[in-house]
Amino acid sequence: MSQYKIIFTGPVGAGKTTAINAISDVPPIKTDAAASDMTKNRKASTTVAMDYGVMNLAGGEKIHLYGTPGQERFDFMWDILTNGGIGLILLLDNTRADPFQDMRFFLDAFGKFINDTSVAIGVTQMDLSSTPSIEDYHAQLQGFGLKPPVFSVDAREKNDVSLLVQALLYSLDPGLAG
Repeated sequence: MSQYKIIFTGPVGAGKTTAINAISDVPPIKTDAAASDMTKNRKASTTVAMDYGVMNLAGGEKIHLYGTPGQERFDFMWDILTNGGIGLILLLDNTRADPFQDMRFFLDAFGKFINDTSVAIGVTQMDLSSTPSIEDYHAQLQGFGLKPPVFSVDAREKNDVSLLVQALLYSLDPGLAG
């Protein structure tokens, strides 16, 4: 039985906890606390250590899902959580003031991990703000020399989150069947 570990990251409010909740086959473990800084303007609580869920695959294989805190002050958890991971899912909130700045920040912060593994990007809240577009994200990513899969996703929808996980797995092993 194989076990794998995928990390979800991104800024506060991008949908990491929601995505893990949508796709986990077990009730997720969350470490939320009341927001006490500017985060409270976006949401009442925030992840302070990690979120954790599990996807059960055929044949008894499991994918362990770890969500990082979005706030930089909890960045010490990022290295802990990426240890042993096979890839990164970066969620970006299209309604934030500068989602490209968020993207650059997280691609830089997780650069070594991404270079060693792979990344897939999900853009949330595109129903509330259609700009920048997915094509705009691809254009920005060219500057990093990256060509990851980028999708518009609703973090509440299991199928959308599943698509991100599948895209990440395919980028790790293009020989994977359907």
